[in-house]
Amino acid sequence: MERLTGLVRRCVEDYDMIQEGDRIAVGLSGGKDSLALLCALSSLKRYYPKRFELYGVTIGLGFEGMDFTAVADLCGRLDVPYCYVETDIKSVVFDLRQEKNPCSLCVRMRKGAFNDKLKELGVSKAALGHHMDDAVDTFFMSLIYEGRISCFEPVTYMDRSGITQIRPMLYAEESYIKRVASKYKLPVVDSPCPMNGNSKREYVKRFLSDLRRERPDLRVKTFRAMQRLPLPGWKKLELDGLDSGFLLDNNTEK
Repeated sequence: MERLTGLVRRCVEDYDMIQEGDRIAVGLSGGKDSLALLCALSSLKRYYPKRFELYGVTIGLGFEGMDFTAVADLCGRLDVPYCYVETDIKSVVFDLRQEKNPCSLCVRMRKGAFNDKLKELGVSKAALGHHMDDAVDTFFMSLIYEGRISCFEPVTYMDRSGITQIRPMLYAEESYIKRVASKYKLPVVDSPCPMNGNSKREYVKRFLSDLRRERPDLRVKTFRAMQRLPLPGWKKLELDGLDSGFLLDNNTEK
């Protein structure tokens, strides 16, 4: 966890993600990434020179069998206020509208409910659990499906909601986050969504996984290229010596 917190701190400082007095909410989907981010930010909060408040917020999608009691307990142990918001997103997307491509509508509805709750709490920043693999996958999705070089930004201000999105785990690889989640027995909540494993993102993840069998450093080199460009919203950072700092698993798939 100390190593993960160190990666988060470096990313936070490189992109000036946290200011004095910020109120930051982590979107807790129940997945390993958001739970690991919550723990890392909670650890960072204890010693970071800029004081900030931390909240945990879960948007319930309406799927049966998803129990977030253990997530609430984790927030309690970390002394992080926790809010659970139940919605009928599943019913609207799958039952009422029967969307052929449900992910887009689900994301919009989930984001709307999340932003509404943040406004109610007086929170102006949302911390999202995207990691290095997510950034690389998004880069290739844009290239393959849209024919453009693009990716989400490390820091994004949303004009309509007034919420700033930050992604403090961009320097951590997914394989490392998996080991952190396993070691600390984080209370992952499995999603029964029928789109799990069937989305365009999952196709790209499998495609890149096949390529990495021959080129294990593909993910790392792509991420470094994204910084060298740099992409809109990204900084052209000094890359020398980063391999020992945050490229923890560039030759490992676990």
